[in-house]
Amino acid sequence: MLRLTGSNLSGQEVVRCVRQGEPVELDADQLQKVRRSRELIVELIRRGKPIYGINTGFGLLANTSISAENVADLQRNLILSHSCGVGAPFSEEVVKAMMILRANALMKGHSGIRPEVIELLVELVNRGVTPLIPSQGSVGASGDLVPLAHMSAVLIGEGQAYYKGKLYSGAEALRLAGLQPVALEAKEGLALINGTQAMTAQGVIALYDSEVLLKTADIAASLTLEALCGIPAAFDERVHAVRAHQGQIAAAENLRRILAGSELVYSQDHGRIQDAYSLRCIPQVHGASKDAFAYVESVLNREINSVTDNPIIFPEDGDVISAGNFHGQPVALALDFLGIALAEIGNITERRIERLVNPALSGLPPFLTERSGLNSGYMIIQYTAAALVSENKVLSHPASVDSIPTSANQEDHVSMGSVAASKLLRILTNLQNIVAIEILCACQALEFRDRCRLAPATKAVYDLVRGQIPPLKEDRFLEPEIKLARDLAVSGQILQAAENIVGRIK
Repeated sequence: MLRLTGSNLSGQEVVRCVRQGEPVELDADQLQKVRRSRELIVELIRRGKPIYGINTGFGLLANTSISAENVADLQRNLILSHSCGVGAPFSEEVVKAMMILRANALMKGHSGIRPEVIELLVELVNRGVTPLIPSQGSVGASGDLVPLAHMSAVLIGEGQAYYKGKLYSGAEALRLAGLQPVALEAKEGLALINGTQAMTAQGVIALYDSEVLLKTADIAASLTLEALCGIPAAFDERVHAVRAHQGQIAAAENLRRILAGSELVYSQDHGRIQDAYSLRCIPQVHGASKDAFAYVESVLNREINSVTDNPIIFPEDGDVISAGNFHGQPVALALDFLGIALAEIGNITERRIERLVNPALSGLPPFLTERSGLNSGYMIIQYTAAALVSENKVLSHPASVDSIPTSANQEDHVSMGSVAASKLLRILTNLQNIVAIEILCACQALEFRDRCRLAPATKAVYDLVRGQIPPLKEDRFLEPEIKLARDLAVSGQILQAAENIVGRIK
Protein backbone atom coordinates (compact mmCIF):
# COMPACT_ATOMS: atom_id res chain seq x y z
CA MET A 1 0.00 0.00 0.00
CA LEU A 2 1.36 3.41 -1.00
CA ARG A 3 0.13 6.10 1.40
CA LEU A 4 0.21 9.67 0.08
CA THR A 5 0.93 12.42 2.59
CA GLY A 6 2.29 15.07 0.25
CA SER A 7 5.64 15.07 2.02
CA ASN A 8 7.67 11.88 1.86
CA LEU A 9 7.05 10.24 -1.51
CA SER A 10 10.05 9.00 -3.50
CA GLY A 11 10.36 8.39 -7.21
CA GLN A 12 11.27 4.76 -6.56
CA GLU A 13 8.02 4.27 -4.64
CA VAL A 14 6.03 5.74 -7.52
CA VAL A 15 7.61 3.44 -10.11
CA ARG A 16 7.22 0.40 -7.87
CA CYS A 17 3.55 1.25 -7.35
CA VAL A 18 2.96 1.72 -11.07
CA ARG A 19 4.75 -1.42 -12.18
CA GLN A 20 3.70 -3.77 -9.41
CA GLY A 21 0.12 -2.55 -9.09
CA GLU A 22 0.32 -1.49 -5.46
CA PRO A 23 -2.89 0.19 -4.23
CA VAL A 24 -2.77 3.85 -3.23
CA GLU A 25 -4.39 5.43 -0.20
CA LEU A 26 -4.59 8.97 1.18
CA ASP A 27 -3.34 9.84 4.65
CA ALA A 28 -6.37 10.61 6.82
CA ASP A 29 -4.61 13.20 8.99
CA GLN A 30 -3.32 15.11 5.98
CA LEU A 31 -6.81 15.19 4.46
CA GLN A 32 -7.81 17.45 7.36
CA LYS A 33 -5.38 20.05 6.07
CA VAL A 34 -6.86 19.64 2.60
CA ARG A 35 -10.30 20.36 4.08
CA ARG A 36 -9.07 23.49 5.87
CA SER A 37 -7.65 24.77 2.62
CA ARG A 38 -11.00 24.21 0.93
CA GLU A 39 -12.85 25.99 3.73
CA LEU A 40 -10.79 29.12 3.15
CA ILE A 41 -11.69 29.10 -0.56
CA VAL A 42 -15.39 28.83 0.27
CA GLU A 43 -15.13 31.71 2.74
CA LEU A 44 -13.28 33.97 0.31
CA ILE A 45 -15.87 33.32 -2.40
CA ARG A 46 -18.63 34.18 0.07
CA ARG A 47 -16.91 37.51 0.72
CA GLY A 48 -16.70 38.19 -3.01
CA LYS A 49 -12.96 38.77 -2.95
CA PRO A 50 -11.44 38.53 -6.46
CA ILE A 51 -8.98 35.63 -6.63
CA TYR A 52 -7.17 34.52 -9.76
CA GLY A 53 -8.67 31.45 -11.41
CA ILE A 54 -11.45 31.18 -8.86
CA ASN A 55 -13.70 34.07 -9.80
CA THR A 56 -11.55 35.51 -12.58
CA GLY A 57 -10.52 34.34 -16.03
CA PHE A 58 -7.17 32.72 -16.80
CA GLY A 59 -3.90 33.97 -18.23
CA LEU A 60 -4.39 37.28 -20.01
CA LEU A 61 -8.05 37.16 -18.90
CA ALA A 62 -7.08 37.35 -15.22
CA ASN A 63 -8.78 40.73 -14.87
CA THR A 64 -12.10 39.42 -16.15
CA SER A 65 -14.52 38.85 -13.25
CA ILE A 66 -16.64 35.70 -13.15
CA SER A 67 -20.01 35.82 -11.38
CA ALA A 68 -20.69 33.44 -8.49
CA GLU A 69 -23.24 31.46 -10.49
CA ASN A 70 -20.66 30.82 -13.22
CA VAL A 71 -17.74 29.76 -11.02
CA ALA A 72 -18.39 26.02 -11.47
CA ASP A 73 -18.82 26.39 -15.24
CA LEU A 74 -15.48 28.23 -15.32
CA GLN A 75 -13.70 25.15 -13.94
CA ARG A 76 -15.39 22.73 -16.33
CA ASN A 77 -14.70 25.00 -19.29
CA LEU A 78 -11.06 25.19 -18.20
CA ILE A 79 -10.67 21.41 -18.41
CA LEU A 80 -12.46 21.12 -21.75
CA SER A 81 -10.66 24.02 -23.44
CA HIS A 82 -7.25 22.81 -22.30
CA SER A 83 -7.80 19.23 -23.50
CA CYS A 84 -6.19 19.89 -26.86
CA GLY A 85 -3.13 17.64 -26.91
CA VAL A 86 -1.87 15.84 -30.00
CA GLY A 87 0.51 13.02 -30.81
CA ALA A 88 0.93 9.49 -29.57
CA PRO A 89 -0.54 8.89 -26.12
CA PHE A 90 1.64 8.55 -23.05
CA SER A 91 2.27 5.00 -21.87
CA GLU A 92 0.02 3.58 -19.18
CA GLU A 93 2.82 3.71 -16.62
CA VAL A 94 3.51 7.40 -17.30
CA VAL A 95 -0.19 8.23 -16.91
CA LYS A 96 -0.48 6.28 -13.66
CA ALA A 97 2.63 7.98 -12.31
CA MET A 98 1.17 11.34 -13.34
CA MET A 99 -2.03 10.69 -11.39
CA ILE A 100 -0.14 9.56 -8.28
CA LEU A 101 2.14 12.58 -8.38
CA ARG A 102 -0.73 15.02 -8.86
CA ALA A 103 -2.65 13.47 -5.98
CA ASN A 104 0.42 13.69 -3.76
CA ALA A 105 0.90 17.38 -4.58
CA LEU A 106 -2.74 18.14 -3.85
CA MET A 107 -2.37 16.38 -0.50
CA LYS A 108 -0.03 19.17 0.60
CA GLY A 109 -3.19 21.10 1.47
CA HIS A 110 -2.34 24.32 -0.36
CA SER A 111 -4.56 23.90 -3.43
CA GLY A 112 -8.09 24.51 -2.17
CA ILE A 113 -9.49 21.32 -3.66
CA ARG A 114 -12.07 19.07 -1.98
CA PRO A 115 -10.78 15.74 -0.63
CA GLU A 116 -13.34 13.83 -2.71
CA VAL A 117 -11.71 15.03 -5.94
CA ILE A 118 -8.33 13.69 -4.83
CA GLU A 119 -10.01 10.47 -3.72
CA LEU A 120 -11.53 9.99 -7.16
CA LEU A 121 -8.16 10.61 -8.80
CA VAL A 122 -6.59 7.90 -6.65
CA GLU A 123 -9.47 5.53 -7.38
CA LEU A 124 -8.68 5.79 -11.08
CA VAL A 125 -5.28 4.33 -10.26
CA ASN A 126 -6.64 1.67 -7.92
CA ARG A 127 -9.39 0.49 -10.26
CA GLY A 128 -7.36 0.51 -13.45
CA VAL A 129 -8.93 3.49 -15.23
CA THR A 130 -6.15 5.07 -17.30
CA PRO A 131 -6.94 8.34 -19.12
CA LEU A 132 -5.79 8.60 -22.71
CA ILE A 133 -3.37 11.54 -22.66
CA PRO A 134 -1.71 12.79 -25.85
CA SER A 135 2.00 13.31 -25.29
CA GLN A 136 2.37 16.68 -27.06
CA GLY A 137 1.02 20.09 -26.17
CA SER A 138 2.76 21.15 -22.97
CA VAL A 139 5.29 23.98 -22.83
CA GLY A 140 5.84 23.41 -19.11
CA ALA A 141 5.16 26.92 -17.84
CA SER A 142 1.76 27.13 -16.13
CA GLY A 143 2.46 23.52 -15.39
CA ASP A 144 1.74 20.72 -17.84
CA LEU A 145 -1.65 22.22 -18.60
CA VAL A 146 -2.64 20.18 -21.64
CA PRO A 147 -1.76 16.65 -20.47
CA LEU A 148 -3.15 17.29 -16.99
CA ALA A 149 -6.37 18.59 -18.55
CA HIS A 150 -6.76 15.32 -20.46
CA MET A 151 -6.19 13.48 -17.18
CA SER A 152 -8.76 15.62 -15.40
CA ALA A 153 -11.33 15.34 -18.17
CA VAL A 154 -12.00 11.75 -17.19
CA LEU A 155 -12.78 12.86 -13.63
CA ILE A 156 -15.71 14.87 -14.98
CA GLY A 157 -16.86 12.13 -17.35
CA GLU A 158 -15.23 13.58 -20.45
CA GLY A 159 -12.30 12.52 -22.59
CA GLN A 160 -11.27 8.90 -23.07
CA ALA A 161 -9.78 6.25 -20.83
CA TYR A 162 -8.58 2.66 -20.96
CA TYR A 163 -10.23 0.07 -18.74
CA LYS A 164 -9.14 -3.56 -18.79
CA GLY A 165 -7.24 -3.01 -22.01
CA LYS A 166 -10.07 -1.36 -23.96
CA LEU A 167 -10.61 2.31 -24.78
CA TYR A 168 -13.89 3.90 -23.70
CA SER A 169 -15.31 7.36 -23.25
CA GLY A 170 -14.36 8.81 -19.89
CA ALA A 171 -17.93 8.45 -18.62
CA GLU A 172 -18.18 4.81 -19.68
CA ALA A 173 -14.79 3.90 -18.21
CA LEU A 174 -15.88 5.38 -14.88
CA ARG A 175 -19.16 3.49 -15.00
CA LEU A 176 -17.49 0.17 -15.73
CA ALA A 177 -15.12 0.73 -12.81
CA GLY A 178 -18.01 1.54 -10.47
CA LEU A 179 -17.14 5.23 -10.18
CA GLN A 180 -19.12 8.44 -10.59
CA PRO A 181 -17.82 11.62 -12.29
CA VAL A 182 -17.32 14.68 -10.12
CA ALA A 183 -18.73 18.17 -10.71
CA LEU A 184 -15.84 20.54 -10.21
CA GLU A 185 -16.28 23.55 -7.97
CA ALA A 186 -14.32 26.79 -7.59
CA LYS A 187 -10.54 26.47 -7.99
CA GLU A 188 -10.63 22.71 -8.53
CA GLY A 189 -10.04 22.61 -12.28
CA LEU A 190 -7.11 24.96 -11.89
CA ALA A 191 -5.74 22.92 -8.98
CA LEU A 192 -5.81 19.79 -11.11
CA ILE A 193 -3.98 21.14 -14.16
CA ASN A 194 -1.47 23.64 -12.72
CA GLY A 195 1.47 21.36 -12.01
CA THR A 196 4.59 19.73 -13.42
CA GLN A 197 3.40 16.15 -13.11
CA ALA A 198 3.56 15.16 -16.79
CA MET A 199 7.24 16.01 -17.11
CA THR A 200 8.01 14.75 -13.61
CA ALA A 201 6.22 11.43 -14.14
CA GLN A 202 8.38 10.75 -17.18
CA GLY A 203 11.40 11.89 -15.21
CA VAL A 204 10.92 9.51 -12.27
CA ILE A 205 10.43 6.55 -14.62
CA ALA A 206 13.55 7.49 -16.60
CA LEU A 207 15.48 7.97 -13.38
CA TYR A 208 14.49 4.54 -12.07
CA ASP A 209 15.56 2.78 -15.26
CA SER A 210 18.70 4.92 -15.54
CA GLU A 211 19.96 3.73 -12.16
CA VAL A 212 19.86 0.10 -13.31
CA LEU A 213 21.44 1.00 -16.63
CA LEU A 214 24.30 3.07 -15.19
CA LYS A 215 25.29 0.13 -12.99
CA THR A 216 24.89 -2.31 -15.88
CA ALA A 217 27.13 -0.08 -18.01
CA ASP A 218 29.94 -0.64 -15.50
CA ILE A 219 29.39 -4.39 -15.83
CA ALA A 220 29.40 -4.21 -19.65
CA ALA A 221 32.61 -2.18 -19.54
CA SER A 222 34.17 -4.80 -17.25
CA LEU A 223 33.36 -7.53 -19.76
CA THR A 224 35.06 -5.46 -22.46
CA LEU A 225 38.09 -4.83 -20.27
CA GLU A 226 38.54 -8.58 -19.90
CA ALA A 227 37.97 -9.24 -23.58
CA LEU A 228 40.61 -6.65 -24.46
CA CYS A 229 42.91 -7.53 -21.55
CA GLY A 230 42.73 -4.00 -20.19
CA ILE A 231 45.26 -2.53 -17.78
CA PRO A 232 43.72 -2.32 -14.27
CA ALA A 233 46.18 0.20 -12.83
CA ALA A 234 43.94 3.03 -14.05
CA PHE A 235 41.31 1.94 -11.53
CA ASP A 236 43.62 2.07 -8.51
CA GLU A 237 41.78 3.50 -5.52
CA ARG A 238 44.50 6.09 -4.88
CA VAL A 239 44.09 7.57 -8.36
CA HIS A 240 40.45 8.43 -7.77
CA ALA A 241 40.85 9.52 -4.16
CA VAL A 242 43.08 12.41 -5.24
CA ARG A 243 40.33 13.76 -7.51
CA ALA A 244 37.47 13.01 -5.11
CA HIS A 245 34.43 13.10 -7.37
CA GLN A 246 32.05 10.67 -5.72
CA GLY A 247 30.69 9.18 -8.94
CA GLN A 248 34.20 8.57 -10.25
CA ILE A 249 35.24 6.91 -6.99
CA ALA A 250 32.14 4.69 -7.11
CA ALA A 251 32.67 3.69 -10.74
CA ALA A 252 36.31 2.76 -10.12
CA GLU A 253 35.31 0.74 -7.08
CA ASN A 254 32.67 -1.06 -9.15
CA LEU A 255 35.26 -2.01 -11.75
CA ARG A 256 37.72 -3.26 -9.15
CA ARG A 257 35.08 -5.41 -7.47
CA ILE A 258 33.60 -6.78 -10.70
CA LEU A 259 37.06 -7.60 -12.09
CA ALA A 260 38.39 -9.07 -8.84
CA GLY A 261 39.99 -12.43 -9.56
CA SER A 262 40.31 -11.87 -13.30
CA GLU A 263 43.52 -13.27 -14.74
CA LEU A 264 42.76 -11.54 -18.04
CA VAL A 265 43.36 -8.09 -16.56
CA TYR A 266 45.53 -9.01 -13.54
CA SER A 267 48.61 -11.26 -13.45
CA GLN A 268 49.37 -10.59 -17.07
CA ASP A 269 51.98 -8.79 -19.15
CA HIS A 270 49.88 -6.40 -21.20
CA GLY A 271 52.72 -5.39 -23.52
CA ARG A 272 51.74 -1.72 -23.40
CA ILE A 273 51.92 1.13 -20.90
CA GLN A 274 48.38 2.46 -21.04
CA ASP A 275 44.99 1.93 -22.66
CA ALA A 276 42.89 4.18 -24.86
CA TYR A 277 40.57 6.59 -23.08
CA SER A 278 37.44 4.52 -23.65
CA LEU A 279 39.02 1.91 -21.35
CA ARG A 280 41.30 3.96 -19.12
CA CYS A 281 38.77 6.74 -18.41
CA ILE A 282 35.72 4.60 -17.66
CA PRO A 283 35.54 5.83 -14.04
CA GLN A 284 35.86 9.47 -15.06
CA VAL A 285 33.14 9.30 -17.72
CA HIS A 286 30.75 6.83 -16.10
CA GLY A 287 31.31 8.54 -12.76
CA ALA A 288 30.38 11.98 -14.05
CA SER A 289 27.08 10.54 -15.24
CA LYS A 290 26.53 8.97 -11.83
CA ASP A 291 27.01 12.39 -10.23
CA ALA A 292 24.53 13.90 -12.68
CA PHE A 293 22.08 11.14 -11.79
CA ALA A 294 22.41 11.95 -8.08
CA TYR A 295 21.66 15.63 -8.74
CA VAL A 296 18.60 14.85 -10.85
CA GLU A 297 17.33 12.40 -8.24
CA SER A 298 17.49 15.12 -5.59
CA VAL A 299 15.60 17.58 -7.80
CA LEU A 300 12.83 15.13 -8.68
CA ASN A 301 12.34 13.91 -5.13
CA ARG A 302 11.91 17.53 -4.03
CA GLU A 303 9.55 18.27 -6.88
CA ILE A 304 7.21 15.36 -6.27
CA ASN A 305 6.65 16.58 -2.70
CA SER A 306 6.14 20.22 -3.66
CA VAL A 307 3.18 22.54 -4.22
CA THR A 308 3.23 23.34 -7.93
CA ASP A 309 -0.12 24.99 -8.67
CA ASN A 310 -1.48 28.52 -8.52
CA PRO A 311 -2.76 30.39 -6.62
CA ILE A 312 -1.37 28.84 -3.43
CA ILE A 313 -3.63 28.65 -0.39
CA PHE A 314 -2.27 29.27 3.13
CA PRO A 315 -5.21 28.36 5.37
CA GLU A 316 -3.35 29.10 8.63
CA ASP A 317 -2.79 32.71 7.55
CA GLY A 318 -5.96 33.18 5.53
CA ASP A 319 -3.87 34.11 2.49
CA VAL A 320 -4.13 33.23 -1.20
CA ILE A 321 -1.00 34.09 -3.17
CA SER A 322 -0.73 34.07 -6.94
CA ALA A 323 2.84 33.13 -7.89
CA GLY A 324 4.75 30.83 -10.21
CA ASN A 325 5.47 27.45 -8.61
CA PHE A 326 3.97 25.79 -11.67
CA HIS A 327 6.94 26.83 -13.78
CA GLY A 328 8.85 23.72 -14.82
CA GLN A 329 12.35 25.18 -15.12
CA PRO A 330 13.92 23.24 -12.20
CA VAL A 331 12.66 19.95 -13.64
CA ALA A 332 13.40 20.89 -17.25
CA LEU A 333 17.06 21.64 -16.51
CA ALA A 334 17.42 18.42 -14.52
CA LEU A 335 15.88 16.25 -17.23
CA ASP A 336 18.07 17.81 -19.88
CA PHE A 337 21.08 17.16 -17.66
CA LEU A 338 20.18 13.49 -17.23
CA GLY A 339 19.69 13.15 -20.99
CA ILE A 340 23.16 14.57 -21.61
CA ALA A 341 24.64 12.28 -18.95
CA LEU A 342 23.07 9.19 -20.50
CA ALA A 343 24.12 10.21 -24.00
CA GLU A 344 27.73 10.42 -22.82
CA ILE A 345 27.57 6.85 -21.54
CA GLY A 346 26.46 5.89 -25.04
CA ASN A 347 29.36 7.81 -26.60
CA ILE A 348 32.05 5.98 -24.67
CA THR A 349 30.26 2.63 -24.90
CA GLU A 350 30.17 2.80 -28.70
CA ARG A 351 33.92 3.49 -28.74
CA ARG A 352 34.49 0.31 -26.73
CA ILE A 353 32.26 -1.60 -29.17
CA GLU A 354 34.46 -0.34 -32.01
CA ARG A 355 37.59 -1.53 -30.21
CA LEU A 356 36.04 -4.97 -29.80
CA VAL A 357 35.10 -5.47 -33.46
CA ASN A 358 38.12 -3.76 -35.05
CA PRO A 359 40.99 -6.28 -35.42
CA ALA A 360 43.56 -3.48 -35.61
CA LEU A 361 42.56 -2.40 -32.11
CA SER A 362 41.57 -5.69 -30.48
CA GLY A 363 43.99 -8.30 -31.75
CA LEU A 364 40.92 -10.49 -32.20
CA PRO A 365 39.41 -11.92 -35.44
CA PRO A 366 37.78 -9.22 -37.62
CA PHE A 367 34.28 -8.40 -36.39
CA LEU A 368 34.55 -11.25 -33.89
CA THR A 369 33.94 -14.03 -36.41
CA GLU A 370 36.37 -16.84 -37.26
CA ARG A 371 35.46 -16.94 -40.95
CA SER A 372 35.44 -13.25 -41.77
CA GLY A 373 34.72 -12.38 -45.37
CA LEU A 374 32.24 -15.17 -45.77
CA ASN A 375 30.70 -13.89 -42.53
CA SER A 376 30.30 -10.27 -41.52
CA GLY A 377 30.00 -11.19 -37.86
CA TYR A 378 29.39 -8.15 -35.67
CA MET A 379 30.45 -5.63 -38.31
CA ILE A 380 27.03 -4.03 -38.73
CA ILE A 381 25.92 -4.26 -35.12
CA GLN A 382 28.46 -1.49 -34.50
CA TYR A 383 26.66 0.55 -37.19
CA THR A 384 23.48 0.27 -35.16
CA ALA A 385 25.26 1.49 -32.04
CA ALA A 386 26.76 4.37 -34.01
CA ALA A 387 23.33 5.35 -35.35
CA LEU A 388 21.85 5.39 -31.85
CA VAL A 389 24.74 7.42 -30.49
CA SER A 390 24.35 9.95 -33.27
CA GLU A 391 20.61 10.22 -32.63
CA ASN A 392 21.28 10.78 -28.94
CA LYS A 393 23.65 13.62 -29.76
CA VAL A 394 20.79 15.40 -31.52
CA LEU A 395 18.33 14.58 -28.74
CA SER A 396 20.77 15.88 -26.12
CA HIS A 397 20.32 19.47 -27.26
CA PRO A 398 18.62 20.97 -24.19
CA ALA A 399 14.97 21.82 -24.51
CA SER A 400 15.21 24.05 -21.45
CA VAL A 401 17.21 26.73 -23.28
CA ASP A 402 14.21 27.34 -25.52
CA SER A 403 11.18 29.46 -24.74
CA ILE A 404 8.22 30.66 -26.75
CA PRO A 405 5.60 33.09 -25.41
CA THR A 406 2.04 31.89 -24.84
CA SER A 407 -1.28 33.32 -23.60
CA ALA A 408 -0.85 36.62 -25.47
CA ASN A 409 2.55 37.17 -23.81
CA GLN A 410 1.21 36.82 -20.27
CA GLU A 411 3.19 33.60 -20.09
CA ASP A 412 6.24 35.03 -21.80
CA HIS A 413 8.83 32.52 -20.56
CA VAL A 414 8.25 28.77 -20.60
CA SER A 415 10.41 25.79 -19.59
CA MET A 416 9.76 23.21 -22.33
CA GLY A 417 10.14 20.61 -19.58
CA SER A 418 7.73 18.18 -21.19
CA VAL A 419 9.88 18.21 -24.34
CA ALA A 420 12.97 17.58 -22.19
CA ALA A 421 11.17 14.62 -20.62
CA SER A 422 10.12 13.02 -23.89
CA LYS A 423 13.65 13.39 -25.29
CA LEU A 424 15.08 11.85 -22.15
CA LEU A 425 12.98 8.71 -22.54
CA ARG A 426 14.14 8.34 -26.15
CA ILE A 427 17.79 8.78 -25.13
CA LEU A 428 17.33 6.19 -22.41
CA THR A 429 15.82 3.65 -24.82
CA ASN A 430 18.68 4.19 -27.26
CA LEU A 431 21.26 3.74 -24.51
CA GLN A 432 19.64 0.51 -23.37
CA ASN A 433 20.23 -0.87 -26.85
CA ILE A 434 23.80 0.48 -27.03
CA VAL A 435 24.73 -1.18 -23.73
CA ALA A 436 23.07 -4.40 -24.92
CA ILE A 437 25.26 -4.33 -28.03
CA GLU A 438 28.42 -3.92 -25.93
CA ILE A 439 27.38 -6.91 -23.83
CA LEU A 440 26.83 -9.01 -26.97
CA CYS A 441 30.16 -7.98 -28.48
CA ALA A 442 32.12 -8.44 -25.25
CA CYS A 443 30.69 -11.92 -24.70
CA GLN A 444 31.51 -12.84 -28.29
CA ALA A 445 35.05 -11.49 -27.90
CA LEU A 446 35.47 -13.68 -24.83
CA GLU A 447 34.97 -16.71 -27.09
CA PHE A 448 38.53 -16.04 -28.20
CA ARG A 449 39.94 -15.77 -24.67
CA ASP A 450 40.53 -18.34 -21.94
CA ARG A 451 37.25 -18.04 -20.05
CA CYS A 452 38.71 -20.01 -17.15
CA ARG A 453 40.58 -16.79 -16.39
CA LEU A 454 37.44 -14.65 -16.07
CA ALA A 455 36.55 -12.93 -12.81
CA PRO A 456 33.74 -14.72 -10.93
CA ALA A 457 31.36 -11.77 -11.44
CA THR A 458 31.93 -11.45 -15.18
CA LYS A 459 31.76 -15.23 -15.55
CA ALA A 460 28.31 -15.15 -13.94
CA VAL A 461 27.18 -12.47 -16.40
CA TYR A 462 28.72 -14.32 -19.36
CA ASP A 463 26.90 -17.51 -18.33
CA LEU A 464 23.60 -15.61 -17.99
CA VAL A 465 23.94 -14.18 -21.50
CA ARG A 466 25.01 -17.49 -22.99
CA GLY A 467 22.00 -19.14 -21.40
CA GLN A 468 19.87 -17.23 -23.91
CA ILE A 469 22.22 -16.23 -26.73
CA PRO A 470 24.70 -18.79 -28.11
CA PRO A 471 28.14 -17.81 -29.47
CA LEU A 472 28.16 -16.49 -33.03
CA LYS A 473 29.63 -19.20 -35.25
CA GLU A 474 28.26 -17.93 -38.55
CA ASP A 475 26.04 -15.04 -39.62
CA ARG A 476 22.46 -15.13 -38.39
CA PHE A 477 19.53 -12.82 -37.78
CA LEU A 478 20.75 -10.55 -34.96
CA GLU A 479 17.84 -8.26 -34.11
CA PRO A 480 16.19 -10.71 -31.66
CA GLU A 481 19.51 -11.17 -29.89
CA ILE A 482 19.91 -7.45 -29.31
CA LYS A 483 16.43 -7.47 -27.82
CA LEU A 484 17.26 -10.42 -25.58
CA ALA A 485 20.43 -8.73 -24.33
CA ARG A 486 18.51 -5.49 -23.81
CA ASP A 487 15.85 -7.29 -21.80
CA LEU A 488 18.53 -8.87 -19.59
CA ALA A 489 19.98 -5.42 -18.96
CA VAL A 490 16.72 -3.48 -18.49
CA SER A 491 15.16 -6.09 -16.20
CA GLY A 492 18.15 -5.92 -13.89
CA GLN A 493 19.09 -9.59 -14.45
CA ILE A 494 22.63 -8.73 -15.52
CA LEU A 495 23.02 -6.44 -12.53
CA GLN A 496 21.67 -9.12 -10.22
CA ALA A 497 24.04 -11.77 -11.64
CA ALA A 498 27.04 -9.57 -10.81
CA GLU A 499 25.68 -8.48 -7.44
CA ASN A 500 25.15 -12.10 -6.45
CA ILE A 501 28.95 -12.38 -6.53
CA VAL A 502 30.23 -8.98 -5.37
CA GLY A 503 27.34 -7.48 -3.42
CA ARG A 504 25.64 -4.15 -4.12
CA ILE A 505 27.07 -2.24 -7.06
CA LYS A 506 27.06 1.56 -6.65
